[in-house]
Amino acid sequence: MRKIGLIPFLFLGMVACNDSGSKTGETATDTSASASMDTTHKATDTVASVPAVPEIPAGAKVFFKNLKNGQKIKSPFKVQMGVSGIALDSAGVIKPASGHHHILIDNGDSLALGTVVPKDSTHLHFGNAQKEAELKLTPGEHKLTLQYADGIHRSYGGKLASSVTVTVQ
Repeated sequence: MRKIGLIPFLFLGMVACNDSGSKTGETATDTSASASMDTTHKATDTVASVPAVPEIPAGAKVFFKNLKNGQKIKSPFKVQMGVSGIALDSAGVIKPASGHHHILIDNGDSLALGTVVPKDSTHLHFGNAQKEAELKLTPGEHKLTLQYADGIHRSYGGKLASSVTVTVQ
């Protein structure tokens, strides 16, 4: 009887000692979020290790190649993303004069310079240097914003953003 009664306590001890921070699939973003919650770090420690958002080359712009403001479309539809005056590159490394596309769905005209683009159903990431995508939207009016960002998804702000309003039939 004593051996059987001891099993629940051993199990409880193993669960209590589990290191939940070493889960497979944990991302660098999760780790950064945990580090930012650590009150032993000074704000300057984190800021000093991340370089500034790269400078935007003069004349650089992003645009929708196939969508016009006020256009009526049927879902699903193709979106072609264009960029000029700045390189299109994959996410992961911060490189001068380069970045990649994001599409904001019904989320304003742009994100502030340096803001990390969230990753959810209304903030789409194209970190593999994609130039087109297929979107499925509900019927009605939608504002689509093409937002360019650097290698670690920090927005280049309104200077590298372009919006159109479309009506999905």
